[in-house]
Amino acid sequence: MSTDHTSTTAHAFGIDIGGSGIKGAPVDLDAGVFAGERVRIPTPEESTPRNVAQVVAQVVGSFELPADLPIGVTFPAVVQHGVARSAANVDKSWIGTNIEEVVAEAVGRPVIAVNDADAAGYAEAVHGAARGAQGVVLLTTLGTGIGTAMVVDGVLVPNLELGHLEIDGHDAEKRAADSAREREDLTWEQWAKRLQRYYGVLEDLLWPDLIVVGGGVSKHHERFLPLLRLRSRIIPAELRNAAGIVGAAALAARAASDGGTPS
Repeated sequence: MSTDHTSTTAHAFGIDIGGSGIKGAPVDLDAGVFAGERVRIPTPEESTPRNVAQVVAQVVGSFELPADLPIGVTFPAVVQHGVARSAANVDKSWIGTNIEEVVAEAVGRPVIAVNDADAAGYAEAVHGAARGAQGVVLLTTLGTGIGTAMVVDGVLVPNLELGHLEIDGHDAEKRAADSAREREDLTWEQWAKRLQRYYGVLEDLLWPDLIVVGGGVSKHHERFLPLLRLRSRIIPAELRNAAGIVGAAALAARAASDGGTPS
């Protein structure tokens, strides 16, 4: 597959590296939407840095991209200055690996790497549900665990990992993630009580101006968000599965513009 893509300052390329699939697409940064058809290739069973980087190169090679187009990749780990400090659903050999260097070598282009939840949160802040919002924007993704991201006046604060806060003696996501609702067969009302406790603690710690709730369960936001009583406004995410790619592209473009790191 080959997709033509015209270079402008309002475009970048995003890649979302996950445990089951590696997806990529060019992004129109003015509109916050894909500028071409998304390509998805399954993540290698042995998801080592070399194997994953080769698949990323396949995804990038599916498009005819200008040489100067910024490229951003999301990764399921704490990412500190391009280096993976953890590894979720990928080979543990990634820990301590410079994601940006490994992927850049494979694709022959400079690359910016960012935590997957951070990418999604930045996308929602710039192009999604929180676009135009001022102050502290907090994104939480309710799924198997709880992913979190915070953007302050348009600047990403990376690697918060607030799903792992200890609340009432428990790792927060063990009780408040959507997987806990399904595992324990909780009603929406029962689950909302746990979310109330979780978001209440986040409010007291961070005093966000806006909370955005993502993850697949956000499709059912009318079943649980109205049950929460918070100081902050809380709304569902908009970009859903596109958020990682859009956010990675937007952060890569920002880094290219700033000549520095995505945050």
